[in-house]
Amino acid sequence: MIFAQILVLALVQGFTEFLPISSSAHLILVPRLLGWPDQGLAFDVSVHVGTLLAVVLYFRHELGRMLSDWLGSLAGRGLTPDARLAWAVGFGTIPVGLAGLAFKDVIETTLRAPLVIAATTIGFGLLLGWADRAGARRREEKEIGWRDVLFIGLAQAVALIPGTSRSGITMTAGLFAGLTREAAARFSFLLSIPVIVLAGGLKGRDLVLSAVPVDWSAIGLGVLLSAVSAYLCIHFFLRLLNRMGFLPFVLYRLALGGWLLYLFH
Repeated sequence: MIFAQILVLALVQGFTEFLPISSSAHLILVPRLLGWPDQGLAFDVSVHVGTLLAVVLYFRHELGRMLSDWLGSLAGRGLTPDARLAWAVGFGTIPVGLAGLAFKDVIETTLRAPLVIAATTIGFGLLLGWADRAGARRREEKEIGWRDVLFIGLAQAVALIPGTSRSGITMTAGLFAGLTREAAARFSFLLSIPVIVLAGGLKGRDLVLSAVPVDWSAIGLGVLLSAVSAYLCIHFFLRLLNRMGFLPFVLYRLALGGWLLYLFH
């Protein structure tokens, strides 16, 4: 891989993983539009590791409390709000894990088409805009109920379709469930941790089985750049979200989807 490809794709992954605009769509489309060869499994794993490091580092204090209280709940010390949140993240991951195993081949072949990405980018962008206007925005993530967890978890499974955006669809579901903008975003980011672990693990297994030579300098740079950009993305997104809302992302998705329809119709 050339340096420009490493730089662009790592930054694309870092900035789009946690924004409601679909990182998978951008990682599919950017190399195609720029005429670059496929970046390969090893690089995909590296940028996933980078975004995982970023979200774990950013939420390290919350994760520490969640883990401690979750272990306490297993020991019979009751369900604190942090323990409930930890259980919610775990249960909310089950649908996407099952769907990923069941539909892995279809997702990685048929559904990677540009017109599919265009349709999901536009459709789920409009749905995000509707949720932002219609949602009650009254509850925090620690007040989430089990039906809400199931609803958001099922929505996350739909995000396996490229262009949907995992963060976008989980924030959309959170808004429809009555969470505030920040609460929907924070719960979406916490949900990303086991999902990124699962996705990175599957890609890592495929990489080991393929026995492809690994460019370790590209891997290291990919991890670093995606981690830094993802951390900055989370920080500024949460700080600015209440002020700007989701409308800029809805408009971006509509513009991107329209452009893709024009290019690939």
